[in-house]
Amino acid sequence: MAHKHHTDEVFTQKRRPKGPIKFNLQLNEEQKLAKAKIFESPITVLKGMAGSGKTLVAVQVALDLLFQKKIDKIIITRPTVSKEDIGFLPGDIKEKMDPWLAPIYHNLYALYNKEKVDKELENENIEIVPFAFMRGRTFLNSFVIVDEAQNVTHNQMETVIGRLGKGSKMVICGDLAQIDLKDKRETGFSFLARIEEQVEGFRTHTLLQNHRHEIVSPILKVYKTFRD
Repeated sequence: MAHKHHTDEVFTQKRRPKGPIKFNLQLNEEQKLAKAKIFESPITVLKGMAGSGKTLVAVQVALDLLFQKKIDKIIITRPTVSKEDIGFLPGDIKEKMDPWLAPIYHNLYALYNKEKVDKELENENIEIVPFAFMRGRTFLNSFVIVDEAQNVTHNQMETVIGRLGKGSKMVICGDLAQIDLKDKRETGFSFLARIEEQVEGFRTHTLLQNHRHEIVSPILKVYKTFRD
């Protein structure tokens, strides 16, 4: 019995958070504020232009919680706006989704050790879940990242939000300037971003700074003026 007690004690020590996680990339002040907002709410809508770091912030929070054992799993999903149905693509679910999830992987590997991240993927502690496989699932004690959410339809948005279970958080990242849906009115993201005052515990936050090359921002502004 003494040996069993010692084993249980060692296991408990391994599960105990080791303190703040040291990431390879540090967030700026605007992104740190967004991170704090995510910790405060079960569901956060994170808006911002391309290059503002929406996905980076969401991924860092997810890894922070996973490595400190505060959640059991990271769930990652995003819509696949393509002429080719994902069901006809070769490979397993992860292989099918990899082309669409390249930005997520880029942020995972930029923030933390690649071998450690790959191990979490292999152990399914970081799981890729296409929208087509959402129904019937409940994500308990998980951190859910919905990326490129401006291309999520109303029905898809209802489905993914309905999967959130006890002990979980969700971050929904999107940019209304990058809607690829044929009918822009079909995006569930724009509707979701307007209901903050109607639902307690639901928050939206906007990142305003662009962290790509300095020439990107003025060009995007000209494009926006042209479209408007």
